[in-house]
Amino acid sequence: MVASGNRVLELDGITKSFGGVRAVDGASFHVDGGEVVCLLGDNGAGKSTLVKIITGVHTPDSGQMSINGELIKRWNPARARDAGVQTVFQDRSLAGRQTVARNIFMGRELTTRFGLIDDKRQEAEAEALLRGVGFTSKALSARSEVLNLSGGERQGIAIARAMHFAARLLILDEPTESMSLTQIRLTLGFTRAARDRGIAVLLISHNIADAYAVGDRFLVLDRGRVLETFHKSEISEGELVRFMEHANADSAGTGSRTTSERQTTQESSA
Repeated sequence: MVASGNRVLELDGITKSFGGVRAVDGASFHVDGGEVVCLLGDNGAGKSTLVKIITGVHTPDSGQMSINGELIKRWNPARARDAGVQTVFQDRSLAGRQTVARNIFMGRELTTRFGLIDDKRQEAEAEALLRGVGFTSKALSARSEVLNLSGGERQGIAIARAMHFAARLLILDEPTESMSLTQIRLTLGFTRAARDRGIAVLLISHNIADAYAVGDRFLVLDRGRVLETFHKSEISEGELVRFMEHANADSAGTGSRTTSERQTTQESSA
């Protein structure tokens, strides 16, 4: 478990271009253990590129990145996983016809001393993990086939798998996309469980309501730049929506407000 408050991820002046297009333009932010940081932005804001940089798929053109206080050099997906960076993508990368236990340990199977998959041990550890992250229904067990689970339950399995493998930084890519309200509540509950275990969570979303329900800080991204960072205590959901609308409408990306301007808005609406 990561100690809450520890600086898990820090980006400083990260840039990335593809041809003549600047996908990330001087991004700087951090994520601490035990908090959910929401990266918000419209399509094309640079969210996906940043995730690929953090997970080692892309190499930044300039800037620095640190994981657990260590400056990153020669970063790649394997090193990212070894450092505890776990990502849950929209498709959740689960095998539908396999059991929950088999999915959790897929590629990292527990084996007997004879080299065979230890299903009994995997199922026991999977059951403990399911209950630990908030699954309470007896209808869902380590032996359940993923094919029969709801979208929210599948998201929970993917999050539980990431947490089990010593995740220090958990990246959730549009975790509530195309879900029912019940499934969304379940998924946000799993996100809180990860945070409460001291894991640093970076949640990528364009759904402000879902992000606000679980987030501690909000980074507004536009055309590869971090326009503004908000703590939940200093902005309401309505204000965040209006800021996002204004930022998206401003093609030059000049819609950000200063801290003093935000305080003036809050005082006038109080």
